[in-house]
Amino acid sequence: MAVTGAAGTIGSAVRAALRDEVARLVLLDRVPLRQETGNETVHTVDLRDAAAVRSALAGADRVLHLGGIPDEAPLADLLEANVLGTHHVLEAARRTGIPRVVLAGSNRVTGFYPTGTRTDPSLPVRPDGLYGVSKAAVEALGQLYADKFGLSVICLRIGSFEQRPSEPRHLATWLSPRDALGFIRAALTAPLSVRFATAYAVSANTRRFWELPDPAVLDYTPVDNAEHHAPDIPGADRPADPDAPQGGPYALPEFTLRHLGS
Repeated sequence: MAVTGAAGTIGSAVRAALRDEVARLVLLDRVPLRQETGNETVHTVDLRDAAAVRSALAGADRVLHLGGIPDEAPLADLLEANVLGTHHVLEAARRTGIPRVVLAGSNRVTGFYPTGTRTDPSLPVRPDGLYGVSKAAVEALGQLYADKFGLSVICLRIGSFEQRPSEPRHLATWLSPRDALGFIRAALTAPLSVRFATAYAVSANTRRFWELPDPAVLDYTPVDNAEHHAPDIPGADRPADPDAPQGGPYALPEFTLRHLGS
């Protein structure tokens, strides 16, 4: 099994949790990593380097692709890191015969739907910024490689990955570390007959506005609920505006304008 973006927040959690569950764990990041266990192999790789990605992934049976820019940035940077980087991972999987790729998508691909709408992956994308646009393209690439080349691709629209929720929006969007690992395990081990699927990875929050995955597609039921932390979150007692965008502050013009130049 291989993990890109292994030095990141989610990548580090996956590394610690899964290295005792697999025979060989291949870790890729542009940040140098140090081998910590005998079954780890580490590679310092820039995902923009197609040949280096292909070499590092050779021999893996599954890939969890977490690498890329994780937030709003200039579109050129996002296209290079997120879209081109994902293309190189998928192309490496095609060329080396890796049957399953799990892509780190984002809830931000639908951030302009109102909070009063229960959103599922069948709805058209409505990204709340340039980052969301790049993740919509990531999903499209996954669909293409599934349809055209027969890869089994699962795209997880990841919620707010935090140790605990800390703001009112998290009461809907929180993804606990325990549930994140549950969704990732389920996506990595789902039957290869699942050719392509997109699913929201979110905890079982009472106030969530995303549909949980169909167990027939992704067999994991989240167990944590942000509501248990509501008493500790300022403003949690205020009712949410059902017409406000799900992306919250990410949907504000100024969040993107600072990346558009003068």
